[in-house]
Amino acid sequence: MSESSAEAVADVVASAAAASAAGAAGSLRRATGLAGAAIGVLAAGAAAGVAIERMTVGRGMRRKARLALDSAGPYGTLRGTPGKAYADDGTELYYEVDDVEPDPGPGVSPRRRRLFGRKAPAPVTVVFCHGYCLSQDSWHFQRAALRGVVRTVHWDQRSHGRSGRGVAQTRDGAPVTIDQLGRDLKAVIDAAVPTGPIVLVGHSMGGMTMMALAAQFPELIRDRVVATAFVGTSSGRMGEVNFGLPVAGVNAVRRILPGVLKALGQQAELVEKGRRATADLFAGVIKRYSFASRDVDPAVERFAERMIEATPIDVVAQFYPAFTDHDKTEALACFRDFPVLVLAGVQDLVTPSEHSEAIADLLPDAELVLVPDAGHLVMLEHPEVVTDRLADLLTRAGAVPAGATVSGYGSTSSTAQPR
Repeated sequence: MSESSAEAVADVVASAAAASAAGAAGSLRRATGLAGAAIGVLAAGAAAGVAIERMTVGRGMRRKARLALDSAGPYGTLRGTPGKAYADDGTELYYEVDDVEPDPGPGVSPRRRRLFGRKAPAPVTVVFCHGYCLSQDSWHFQRAALRGVVRTVHWDQRSHGRSGRGVAQTRDGAPVTIDQLGRDLKAVIDAAVPTGPIVLVGHSMGGMTMMALAAQFPELIRDRVVATAFVGTSSGRMGEVNFGLPVAGVNAVRRILPGVLKALGQQAELVEKGRRATADLFAGVIKRYSFASRDVDPAVERFAERMIEATPIDVVAQFYPAFTDHDKTEALACFRDFPVLVLAGVQDLVTPSEHSEAIADLLPDAELVLVPDAGHLVMLEHPEVVTDRLADLLTRAGAVPAGATVSGYGSTSSTAQPR
């Protein structure tokens, strides 16, 4: 896309923002469509792909296909023992615990043997932290692989998934901060893992949450954390990410998108109607910014769409500014004394792999894994690679005496291989 085209799109987005701020219902509906169209065009080919699909597949057929994928896909169906923690502002945080299976005696299940050899893992708890506009279900494949083998905790960030809306945001109009998310994680750990060693695993915003936890509670990291995995995340400088766009497009998004999101978030009900009406367009955008390989299971793609679509537009707007302010580079020092995995998709447009390399540079003993042909949702796109490296991390942390690879467990692709 040329810079002149991007500038034209920027003008469209600006018009959408102005119309949205006016608050008129009719104008807002038009603004929602314009903003969606502009963002779709800026997605550098996503909208074009949707347009071609529309020429060959009718709306009714696409709707039937989505329903079929929703009913057939098992993704996001795993459930554990529910629990609730409460943040320092009173926000209710939902989590689930998957406990270790009872000791089977001399026999070891094939899945446990495949993950860790013949000996049972030590009593650690693995806490999974999900990313922006997702939920705990985004770890579906890793949860399935570790289920019953090690104790795991999966939680929903405030205003995401099954957790309550942020009280400070809804009652006081306070901005969301990554520091607040770090304190939320502390509340979940206090409730779900009051004692014992912990392995922290975070994707994108979840990794940032872990860094914020370390910045505010370094003693917790020092005394109880035995290993950490940062997946597709960043310690700062998110304001410099270009999202795969040309210069003019990046400048347009940086200048206009926060205002557009804020304006649309103020009229959430109308915007959600418009969002549903433009579902096909946004599906193309979601796919472009979630995956990089061509052979991802369509049911997995649809699963990712559902999670992102389930995040209300006002929540999207509340969280977005926090990433520009995020800088937890100094907090990484808290993770130097134990095994760390840093993993990213080479073609991640949201948190580019260079950000993971920067984290690894500050943690010289960390294992850095860059997955070719992978985008932002690498744990869904190439789950076998992520699960294999997590199993190895648990082994290196001493949580298990001997490790073994997962060998394709949970694969959604015929070509994805550890590199």
